Amino acid sequence: MRRGRGGGEPDTSQGGEGLLAQLRNPPGGRNARIMLLALALDRTGSGLWAASSALYLTFVTGLSAQQIGVLLGVAGVAGIAGSPLAGRLAGRFPVRPLLIGCHLLRLVTLVLVLVCGSFEALLPVVAVTYLGDRAAKMLEMLFATRAAGERRAAYQALSRSASNAGFGLGAGIAAIGLAVGTADAYRALILGNALSFVAAAALVWRTKEPREQAVEVTGAPAGAAPVVASPVSERPSARRANPWRDRGYLTFVLLDIPMNLDDSIIGVGLPLWLVNSTSAPRALVPAFLVINTVMVVVLQISVSKRAEGPRRATRAVLLYGALMFVCCAFLAAATLGGTGVATAVLLAAALVVTLAELMRSVSSWELAVLLAPQDARAAYLGVAGMSQSIQKSAGPPLLTGAVMAAGPAGWLVLGTLVAGASVVQRRACVRRLRTLSPSAEEGAAPAPASHTATA
Repeated sequence: MRRGRGGGEPDTSQGGEGLLAQLRNPPGGRNARIMLLALALDRTGSGLWAASSALYLTFVTGLSAQQIGVLLGVAGVAGIAGSPLAGRLAGRFPVRPLLIGCHLLRLVTLVLVLVCGSFEALLPVVAVTYLGDRAAKMLEMLFATRAAGERRAAYQALSRSASNAGFGLGAGIAAIGLAVGTADAYRALILGNALSFVAAAALVWRTKEPREQAVEVTGAPAGAAPVVASPVSERPSARRANPWRDRGYLTFVLLDIPMNLDDSIIGVGLPLWLVNSTSAPRALVPAFLVINTVMVVVLQISVSKRAEGPRRATRAVLLYGALMFVCCAFLAAATLGGTGVATAVLLAAALVVTLAELMRSVSSWELAVLLAPQDARAAYLGVAGMSQSIQKSAGPPLLTGAVMAAGPAGWLVLGTLVAGASVVQRRACVRRLRTLSPSAEEGAAPAPASHTATA
């Protein structure tokens, strides 16, 4: 394995490479390169679905707005089960065939969407689609965690860039179909999403199942070389840990739910706040998504360096809370000025919340891996993946029903609560990391230096 720097921090000597160079030679080699292409194709299909699904359900299947809301709400709840289910299965079976199965499952369900014409028939079909979607995302990251080893944060950054590029491409293709506006055009977009799963499954088939050999890198005094312990697989076997009985890990997952609210702010909070509470022009709404997409594609790799390893990951938690507070303060201030002031402040809020997203997207997964015991990592990461799914279901109604209803004060309260949650989560992570590696207490470093990595 590649040893990290003193204090358990991973080597980032390759961080100066450009995006294209790192995509050609990502952490994990050939397997990771193929998976990144599969991920981009998968997300291209997701862009097609996101841009066309509501209109398809309205104009082709004839569902009402209320029925569509219920349909997508139930599907979102079903998606919550996808991550822990995939994690449990990945602890017993190889990841590669499970991921192929998820792609093929979504292929079947989307074909059924094209032939189902009633709300009752579509409800279970769309719910299973969302469950498969969340399961696939968890399996993709678990595959990367095993293939990329201690450089998983760098791979996560590359995957975020590839995902956003693919999603943007899919949305652009969807715009052509939506401009045509016929029922056949809508069906073609849904079919395009289904075909993306075929391509992704074929690419995953070309990979090899990554083998995981854990090596524990414990903390050491500043400036000293890290202590490399014996592989975990060589230690006496013990009863496998259960994430549902691990209160420390469940606390991390619970606190991680509000640490994903940037997603709802970008997709729901900013547009609705602009329309209902400020004098900024509505034409500004697409700019929020443009800013978000471009910044993620261009900056994710460089920002990810701030979240690699235990020290940086825990510091990134605090930075996320600070950025979210600033974003919420900007949103509150957007109501205080005229059109020009509101426009500038909202654009600044979009920029700041995207910076928060860039930080969270890497640090959250890095900590989920570091805090999980090696012998049950798949099951633990499956539970950790629930935080994003729960936020996707609870975040929008929280913003519309409570935060925005309270006016500017609601945003200030939200920002304060998220910042407070970041402090609590960081302290909880520090305590758990030190518990997992008591030898880290011997070092002079103020932050945890326990690092359980894959090689």
